[in-house]
Amino acid sequence: MQSMYGRIRTLGSSALIFAVVLSGSGLATAEPKPAAVSAFNSYIAEVEARLEKQHQSQKEFLPPEDAGRLRGGEQIIEKVTPSVGIDLPGAMLHHWRGTAFAPGVTAADFERLMRDFEAYPKVYEPQVTQASIVSQKEEQFQVQMRTRQKHVITVVMEMDLDVTFGRLDEQHGYSLSRSTKMSEIESPGTPKESALGPDQNHGFLWRLNTYWSYEERDGGLYMQIESVSLSRSVPAGLAWAIKPFVESVPRESLEFTLRSTCNALENKPASH
Repeated sequence: MQSMYGRIRTLGSSALIFAVVLSGSGLATAEPKPAAVSAFNSYIAEVEARLEKQHQSQKEFLPPEDAGRLRGGEQIIEKVTPSVGIDLPGAMLHHWRGTAFAPGVTAADFERLMRDFEAYPKVYEPQVTQASIVSQKEEQFQVQMRTRQKHVITVVMEMDLDVTFGRLDEQHGYSLSRSTKMSEIESPGTPKESALGPDQNHGFLWRLNTYWSYEERDGGLYMQIESVSLSRSVPAGLAWAIKPFVESVPRESLEFTLRSTCNALENKPASH
């Protein structure tokens, strides 16, 4: 059996390799290959078709989960990424789902929180550093957001998002957030700050779609988030060391988002 020291040393080596490989200027990559984009878009179409069907029925609005575990305060996190069947040359697909229950919270509470984009830097601190509405037409928002991820190295991304809200009824609602532009920010917060061009992008994050579904019942709110993202692939010779580390980042980000949302809802100001 590998010792605890050995596991820590291996993880440290993997993280170091990850930092060297993905931050090396010689390994910067342009936009994902057309075949990878096409495969990602096809996958997204399937995900959204499934969600659209779910959102038309109260009974099927949320996939069945252990309500007892959720009401007991547990978050259920699942990896949804298919193990086979998707050809993504030079890229990796990440698909995670998280479900939680917030007692005493209503669908209206959730909708107010989700629409208050300017409050995101406070709600999702330190991952979200800036957020603003560029335009709005009824239930569709164009949003610009800046995020920061720190995993051995710190990566700051600026993204344009197309966010749409919808409802089945007063107790059931959903939102769809699709990235339309992703830019990696170099030297953020300094006079040298700049957005890297496509030929300088390291491929930490090429696409990010987020889907919320929520249902008010049992004296609170069941909420589920699905995150589907696309990033550059890991060099084959280093996959054993880097891939588990790279795949942990989307999961940890989803867990953080779900936990922060629950905290914000459960600590909401009292209504008057």
